[in-house]
Amino acid sequence: MTKQEKLKSLKAKLLQESTNLPLAKSANQLVFGVGNVDADIVFVGEAPGRNEDQKGAPFVGAAGKILDGMLESNGIQREDVYITNIVKYRPPANRDPSEEEKEFFWQYLTSEIEIIKPKVIVTLGRHSGEAFLPGLVISEDHGKEQTVSLKLENKETTLKILPLYHPAAAIYNRSLIETLNEDFKKVNKLTN
Repeated sequence: MTKQEKLKSLKAKLLQESTNLPLAKSANQLVFGVGNVDADIVFVGEAPGRNEDQKGAPFVGAAGKILDGMLESNGIQREDVYITNIVKYRPPANRDPSEEEKEFFWQYLTSEIEIIKPKVIVTLGRHSGEAFLPGLVISEDHGKEQTVSLKLENKETTLKILPLYHPAAAIYNRSLIETLNEDFKKVNKLTN
């Protein structure tokens, strides 16, 4: 199977199991990852928001516009990367995803990563950062490259992780835009 077919199969599995999945009953639809299946860079957010829940794609609302601007200003095309979330359904009232919800969907996220085989994972926000880097303190660790060992395809695989603030944080705290832009400049360097 091609990578595209594997991702389509994974998405179909999620849809088939949707009646038993956390958050599926309260959300409008599944929000699965999108982008280049051969991407060197995978961006991982925490959970879909309202716009994402309506459109069925990650980072298509206000935070997505900020992400798009950062990609563009760093010479990265959105269609060249893969963008996903840990949690695949919107939590009610846009609340933070629970530990149990993140743990449940982790298997699907690691399956996406296994299929794509990126060189680097850029986590967007505290929740996605902590999933890869337990004990992460986003205010201290943002923009600092780290490596992690993940069990992918039944073997330990080392991946580069770059934790960043979530783009939505810049909506509420405009001073974070400069910090995000500075941290974002490191993304391209990690793929070389």
